Amino acid sequence: MVATGTQTVAAIRRVIVNALDDVEIETVPQPEPGPGEVRVRTTLVGICGSDLHAACGRHPFIDLPYRPGHEAVGVVEALGEGVDESWQGARVAVEPNLACGTCTQCRDGRYNICRDLRVFGCQTPGALADSFVIGVDRLVVLNDDLDDRHAILIEPLATPVHTVRRAEKVVGDLADRGVVVIGAGPIGLFALLAARHAGARVVVADLLESKRARAERLGAIGTFDPTAPNAVATALELLGGPAAVVIDCVARESSVAQAVDLVDKGGAVMIVGVAEGATPVPLGLIQDREIALIGNLMYVRDDFTAAVEMLESGVVPVGEIISAEYDFDRAGEAFAASADGENVKVLVSMGNPS
Repeated sequence: MVATGTQTVAAIRRVIVNALDDVEIETVPQPEPGPGEVRVRTTLVGICGSDLHAACGRHPFIDLPYRPGHEAVGVVEALGEGVDESWQGARVAVEPNLACGTCTQCRDGRYNICRDLRVFGCQTPGALADSFVIGVDRLVVLNDDLDDRHAILIEPLATPVHTVRRAEKVVGDLADRGVVVIGAGPIGLFALLAARHAGARVVVADLLESKRARAERLGAIGTFDPTAPNAVATALELLGGPAAVVIDCVARESSVAQAVDLVDKGGAVMIVGVAEGATPVPLGLIQDREIALIGNLMYVRDDFTAAVEMLESGVVPVGEIISAEYDFDRAGEAFAASADGENVKVLVSMGNPS
């Protein structure tokens, strides 16, 4: 319980990140849902690469301190005005993009690039807490046969699903075509799985041998070290020619330049990684080869639904993706573990049975 003026109200614990090595648990009043909102009891939260960048002070759109938790699964425990009773007790996953609903992009169904986009758990307090309040329209009800450890992967998988779907609008069906994924972190591995699900033959680049080995276990037809002198030649040999699509999950000058070297004329380079600053690109080659250089941000509900279907179908080997799990009171350790290159997806468990 916490005191607010003359009243004592229920309290919750919530994580606040001041820096990677300064993660605290604060006590705040339990939030109450307003009209169209629900309160969700948190069960599981994922630590994202964006969380790591933010905690290190390197994310261009997240200011410190912040209260994380945009990858979340929980159970609805309280309803706001106007919310149907059927939501009570529902097990849900969060779709965290908070859009205005009225700008041109929102009206066109592209609310992932809303002019006033905010992200729950990035620009607003998130789900790394005992409970949280969110609009009911930002939740997806989970089927009983999709357990929490699968469901927590919906959100990070949805971004690569969105990327692959956008790439196919440029280059056509990816079935039996070559794709290169640069970076074998969580999003890179999900990009591998999404491209494979679309039928592509996928080659993956990463600096770490252990990550390249994991990519091969997940179905990459080959891997390479992007810093090796013969990196481009190796990738082209593995694919049998240039790639139809290159998915850059690193977004540095070197990775973009390599992506342009690897992609076929008329192909697409999909930028998924978050660049930390201005990044020079080889515009001469992009123009000469009619290469589409495409930014990718989050997802819309169709991508989210497609990610659910992939997870329900069993094509995502959770054991290869989830590499560490910590109790809530060890959230600081979870953030530190996310900085370890050997980890893929780090989870924080609230200890609440679903």
